[in-house]
Amino acid sequence: MIPFSILDLSPIAEGHTISEALDASRLMAIKAEDCGYNRFWLAEHHGMPGIASAATSLVIAHVGQATKRIRIGSGGVMLPNHSPLVIAEQFGTLEALFPGRVDLGLGRAPGTDMRTARALRRNMEAGAESFPHDIIELRRLLGEPAEDQALLAVPGMGSHVPLWLLGSSLYSAHLAAALGLPYAFASHFAPDQLMEAIAIYRERFQPSDELDKPYVMVGIMGVAAETDAEAEHLFTSSQQQFVNLRRNVRKPFPKPVESMEGIWNEVERYGVEHTLRYAVVGAPATARSRLNTFLEMTGADELIISMPIHSVEARLRSTEIFADLRE
Repeated sequence: MIPFSILDLSPIAEGHTISEALDASRLMAIKAEDCGYNRFWLAEHHGMPGIASAATSLVIAHVGQATKRIRIGSGGVMLPNHSPLVIAEQFGTLEALFPGRVDLGLGRAPGTDMRTARALRRNMEAGAESFPHDIIELRRLLGEPAEDQALLAVPGMGSHVPLWLLGSSLYSAHLAAALGLPYAFASHFAPDQLMEAIAIYRERFQPSDELDKPYVMVGIMGVAAETDAEAEHLFTSSQQQFVNLRRNVRKPFPKPVESMEGIWNEVERYGVEHTLRYAVVGAPATARSRLNTFLEMTGADELIISMPIHSVEARLRSTEIFADLRE
């Protein structure tokens, strides 16, 4: 079985605090390491009352301090929100603190609403348009400095923190292939172009100093429990969250409900079920069957699982069940 990894957003569960959300991420990272997962990544989102991982590099350091072996990193840092130099310094520092364990996954989306994005980026157009050039600059800042290089990232230079390109579109597939970077597709919330993007990436991949052949990671939402009914109940938290996103309603991560009837309308139900169509939800046997189908379809080199579950205990149990499915 291919390696399994975890994508965490430090969900701020309804009825809980930000401190408790960050502590839950720490517990998740420890559990992931104990269960043999390959990576534990945090995602950058801003202005969302249900997500505590906005200061992504700080939360990575938080989970890094609690673990010893598992790779830690970003899934991802939204590079247009930042100066490449600042990110090189942050991740160079993380690499110095946790040698040989740090990944830098990069995305192009704002990770927030447009008003917050403008507050972060200042210049929206330049941020998005310069994304490929910013990746190249970041790669240079994290590499060995040239003799005449005036701009140095300290910490950062010579750290060779591995770069990943994250995406949910064909643009990211073309760019990852051209730059010879490993590629993670956000099929956990953007399923439509998954197979086409993978095909483009593999077909057009150009070997680089970092990578000699294509490497694809695919994402799923995952909720595993003792029974199908329990897993489906826990999954209603994610379904509510996606309804809230479509309505632009900003709330903490919802508690699960007995039924989604009366919460979403038919249009919203169709949209959410379409968006989450690759979600793996169920008891171990059900989850194994759905997971095998998805992995056979994609031929992925690695799977990354997002487990947005309201209860920390249920989240940790889901982590254990998915780890057992690799056997």
